[in-house]
Amino acid sequence: DSIDGKHARRTQSSTPLGELFDHGLDSWATSIFVLSFFSVCSRDNGKTGVSVYTMYIYLSIVLFNFMCSHWEKYNTGVLFLPWGYDISQVVLIAAYLLTGIVGVEVWQKPLLFGYYITDVLVILLIGFSLFLSFPQTLYNIYRAHLKKTLKNDSLYEGLLPLVSPLLLFVLLTVWVVLSPSNILAKQPRLFLWMVGVAFSNVICKVIVCQMSSTRPEPFHWFLFPLALVVYAAISGLLGCMEEAALGLFTALVTAAHVHYGVCVGRQLSEHLNIYIFSLKKRVQE
Repeated sequence: DSIDGKHARRTQSSTPLGELFDHGLDSWATSIFVLSFFSVCSRDNGKTGVSVYTMYIYLSIVLFNFMCSHWEKYNTGVLFLPWGYDISQVVLIAAYLLTGIVGVEVWQKPLLFGYYITDVLVILLIGFSLFLSFPQTLYNIYRAHLKKTLKNDSLYEGLLPLVSPLLLFVLLTVWVVLSPSNILAKQPRLFLWMVGVAFSNVICKVIVCQMSSTRPEPFHWFLFPLALVVYAAISGLLGCMEEAALGLFTALVTAAHVHYGVCVGRQLSEHLNIYIFSLKKRVQE
């Protein structure tokens, strides 16, 4: 993850297509990493493990941090990734190795003063997000404002990329809290997968806007079908069909996200006259 840019510059193949591939896939992989980590830790059984609500909060914080980095670049033109991103990958690898060597029992025993390792990791995540990553983002934007290097002069333009992610989070949280069938507990992986895919698509569009210096749309189109599904679910209209509605909506956003990635990749490939998976130039017709 840290050498792809260096390799692209070494081979003189650095392009906006590569940047979109890198950060676009990272935005999707971020949620998959969180899902795999919680699969290792195991779900809450009343004594040990991690509750599904903790999983949802954890995933939301990770995605919010990722979004903030690209919101910062949208405003400053510079992508500043704090060291927390690198250390999170190291922690994840260490967790996999620890589980492989010791076994899953390591997550089911108190570490210190009755606290489990997962409790410590969640506290560290929230601490790093609230007191390091997010303040650093605000500081970098403020510093660009003082230097008069901001790409967007108005407050409205600067905050516009945050509208859709925040509305998406509000709708999803309302569904989690008010679901009659407790949908998150019944289908935790499916729901969290849907959350990750939806956020990834929103973030990818922000990345494209900051790359092309264009204005992002205030309301992502995912918000409208999601709002209908959430209303139908919490009002009781779906009844026992809530899980089926979740499955259909998840299939919709996943197919739409893959379609979006393929189309944007092909368009950039044609526009830049390059192959997507090759260093060779496209043959001119």
